[in-house]
Amino acid sequence: MCAAALVLAGSSSAWAAEGEAGKKPLGRPENLVPYVPTPQDVVEEMLRMADVKSTDTLFDLGCGDGRIVVTAAKKYGCRAVGVDIDPERVSEARELAKKEGVENKVTILEEDLAVTVFSTATVVTMYLLPEYNRQLRPKLERMLPLGARVVSHDFDMPPIWKAVITKDFTDKDGHSHQLFMWKIDEEMKKRAAEAKKGGKGGARKTGGKKGAGKKAEAK
Repeated sequence: MCAAALVLAGSSSAWAAEGEAGKKPLGRPENLVPYVPTPQDVVEEMLRMADVKSTDTLFDLGCGDGRIVVTAAKKYGCRAVGVDIDPERVSEARELAKKEGVENKVTILEEDLAVTVFSTATVVTMYLLPEYNRQLRPKLERMLPLGARVVSHDFDMPPIWKAVITKDFTDKDGHSHQLFMWKIDEEMKKRAAEAKKGGKGGARKTGGKKGAGKKAEAK
């Protein structure tokens, strides 16, 4: 949806906090990523690529004004969770869910992606810069179940992840976008298990204070 107003999860201590739900956001104001909304027709194409069903649980990492989660809940009837660290975006997203009558299907979390637990997700959408995609990749492999679909707006996840679908899309205003879709497979889960066993790619300990940030792109 948007090029995100979430904060950069830029330090190992931020990512070491994975799963610590309820902790305060680790982001810092100077790390906020500019908010760039994803056009609505791009939102709908991302959801089509993910083949969203009413039985899915969708997480939008960097939900911005909530348009992806609200569209998913309203059009497909699925449960949808948006995550953003910016209080203003979170307020907008909650208001949109209320306005569109999908409050019972949409949850908006105000938190750092470093602490977000999305193990119940069957679909993940995101509009994040490449460095954030790289930081999130091990966590996606660990947390998501086999068969979960991940759709990214504009930014790939090379060289490790190979997209199942890559699509060039032109929005109604004539602007070009690239969309990527992956499915969590056995190779990804094996890599995650090996990384955990070897102490690589998982949460890392640091000697300093916790505190860094998160980001995600909104839609």
